[in-house]
Amino acid sequence: MVDAIFGGLGRFSVRFRWLMTLAWIIAAIAAVAYLPSLSSVTQSNNTKFLPASSPVEKATALAAPFGTANLVPIPVVAARTTGTLTPADSAAIARLATDLKNVPNVRRVVNLGTSPVKPSVPGQAQQLLVLAGQVGGNQTAATDLINNLRTAIVRAGLPPGLQAHVTGNIAVQVDQQKASGNQGGKVQDLSLVFIIILLVLIFRSLTLALTTLIPAFLSVLISGPLVAEAAHHGLQVSPIAQLLMIVLVLGAGTDYGLFLVFRVREELRGASYDGGPVDRSGGLSLGRAIGRDLRRPRDPARAAIVRAVTRVGESITFSAATVVAAVLTLLLASFAFYADLGVPFAIAIAVTLLAALTLLPALLSIRLSLLGAKRTLFQAWFGKPKLLPWQIQGSGRPGVWGSVANRIVRYPIPTLVVGVLFFGGLAVGVTGYSAAGFGGGTTAPAGSDSAAGQTLLNRYFPQAAANPTDLIFRFATPVWDHPGTLATATSQLRRSPLFTQVTGPLNPVGPTLTPAQFLGLYHALGPAKLLPPTPPAHSRIPAVAYQLYRATANYVSADGHTILFSVGLKAGDPGGTPALNAVPAIRAETTAVAHATGATASGVAGEAPALYDISSISNSDLKRIIPVAIVVIGLLLALVLRSLVAPLYLIASVGVSYLAALGLSVLLFIDLGGSGGLVFFLPFLMFIFLLALGEDYNILVMTRIREESHHLPLRQAVARALSITGTTVTSAGLVLAGTFLVLAIAGGTGSGGNSQFFDIGMGLALGILMDTFLVRTLLVPSTVVLLGRWNWWPSKLTMDQPEHPAGTPEALDGQPDPVR
Repeated sequence: MVDAIFGGLGRFSVRFRWLMTLAWIIAAIAAVAYLPSLSSVTQSNNTKFLPASSPVEKATALAAPFGTANLVPIPVVAARTTGTLTPADSAAIARLATDLKNVPNVRRVVNLGTSPVKPSVPGQAQQLLVLAGQVGGNQTAATDLINNLRTAIVRAGLPPGLQAHVTGNIAVQVDQQKASGNQGGKVQDLSLVFIIILLVLIFRSLTLALTTLIPAFLSVLISGPLVAEAAHHGLQVSPIAQLLMIVLVLGAGTDYGLFLVFRVREELRGASYDGGPVDRSGGLSLGRAIGRDLRRPRDPARAAIVRAVTRVGESITFSAATVVAAVLTLLLASFAFYADLGVPFAIAIAVTLLAALTLLPALLSIRLSLLGAKRTLFQAWFGKPKLLPWQIQGSGRPGVWGSVANRIVRYPIPTLVVGVLFFGGLAVGVTGYSAAGFGGGTTAPAGSDSAAGQTLLNRYFPQAAANPTDLIFRFATPVWDHPGTLATATSQLRRSPLFTQVTGPLNPVGPTLTPAQFLGLYHALGPAKLLPPTPPAHSRIPAVAYQLYRATANYVSADGHTILFSVGLKAGDPGGTPALNAVPAIRAETTAVAHATGATASGVAGEAPALYDISSISNSDLKRIIPVAIVVIGLLLALVLRSLVAPLYLIASVGVSYLAALGLSVLLFIDLGGSGGLVFFLPFLMFIFLLALGEDYNILVMTRIREESHHLPLRQAVARALSITGTTVTSAGLVLAGTFLVLAIAGGTGSGGNSQFFDIGMGLALGILMDTFLVRTLLVPSTVVLLGRWNWWPSKLTMDQPEHPAGTPEALDGQPDPVR
């Protein structure tokens, strides 16, 4: 039944090859033209993925009276570097604030006040805070916002000598992208170039390399807009999901193409047995069934394509199903960042699978027509290729994998013991694992507008920070009823060794108010939130005192029940590992201040506490999802292999590979590289990806061993299967690992790079390489040999399979080499 389904699919794709190809091209054009782009819906604010019960989300709710929740702060600094600001300057800045408020997506513009005049610091400045709606990871939207703000500044006609600059995280990111280019485009383009070069080296054929890659490329074009459309219906997509999806589709899609193309090559060379294995749906041999059903076309090469789809279609489908099942278990995560990875990846892999089973056979058939009858499927534009050393199969020589296969089946116990010891040694490195934050995102490129703004911000508002951490306190009564609590809180926070600076109600722009002065200004002027930018004509309050009190509106709510302190962290960048590790102490200090001042509630908001909560939830989700993913993948393996025993050691092999890869990452990046830690969600993503992608190769190898076991003793079946699939697994592993390496290089380096992309890309690349060259091709085959016919229990093959005694080289005495 299964073979009949895939055989029919192969015949349809080959027979209607032009129609099938045209349908995919139309689908890709329609998706790009009529559906939203994926980059337009990505969400870079990771706190948006946190549940409402997380401490940082509760703290953000406490800050709601300030009206900044879910808004992006963008500092704008207007300064005169010589002399003080003139009345004309102040009026121009007020007009600029109005112009900035009219920029699309800007919600509010807050004047944070004027810097004090200091003899040691020439000039004077005012700071505006633009509060904009979320732009997510959509680089186009972020760039448009920053460009529009800068255009408004240019058009404002500021007086000579008065300069204004846009700075802060969003502006820095935009300037970084201008300096380094778009990461998503870089990753996709470099991945395509890498895969093409590698496929040309593997096939020695440019046309075949392009033919194999086209289905994966069209899958990227189609799946991205489909996921973006789902985002318009509530799905949240992070920039990491966008980059990983590009890499996953190109890597996995090329792998599925390699599975099929290598099987087509084998069929063309006559490496499969005459008559083939028994068709599971009936008594006919698979070869006879195909020969009977394949009426059109009768061309032997096209018949080979159909036979290849029939024989590996099930393996490719279950390989994709394991990836889909693994990523869908992410829906169980409480951290929406993980949960929302599941649907995009599942959609992408489903599209990739469909392309591999329908478009690729059609393209291979078209390629035959275009190259002509005298040219073989693997003949390139540049002539008949030579086979690489590891590709020699069916030529009378065993090749590298044939030699390896012979050694494994002769010495399974030493192979297994050495492998376990090697991976166990690497796994010990996991004990040195420590989580890290994001970091590295607040340095502006030299000479950029954001760099100039940051310089002015540091000069005139040293107490300000482009990425502050906020401490929020709520009181049962307004603070002007007990202004002494403001001094108590300020004093205790300043004494803490955790903070480098503390800005709050009594020192909003530098100079410090006493509680009595704060209370007097309140009685004279009322709530600071309601004051106009300039003092009323009848006001007797000095302008300096007026502006100072007016700036307290950013730290005292209109009703006086909530106050806020912006602090700089002694631990450094709020996105860095030291800041993440300092969060428990910061929260404890905040709670102590709340008790000392009689606050009824308190909280810590900002990047550092958000990352800490994400890390905690990530660890909890990892413990919850791993067992479910293992069970689901185990059931799929049991179905495709018709065995309850094989899935046990296959999943165990993934566990060993995962721990070894994580341990190696710790050794390379923390112990040798001096990194403060690995990005905290790397263990989670490594497990899901290695479990899903590792089982791809397990399925390919094990289904081939099972196929050969129908007519060969197990040892010979293992050796023959490994010699044939070794090249496929090696090539596929190199492609997949290479695409993740591209992610590490393109996404994790340069002025716009992110260390998180480097950690993820390198970690997954290392895991896939070890899985490819060691686990799938050494440990798994040796385990199969040692278990003998019990591999297939309780299927009928357990009883019917001929077998030699396992465990010693003498088991093969008197027999021909397994690989001929």
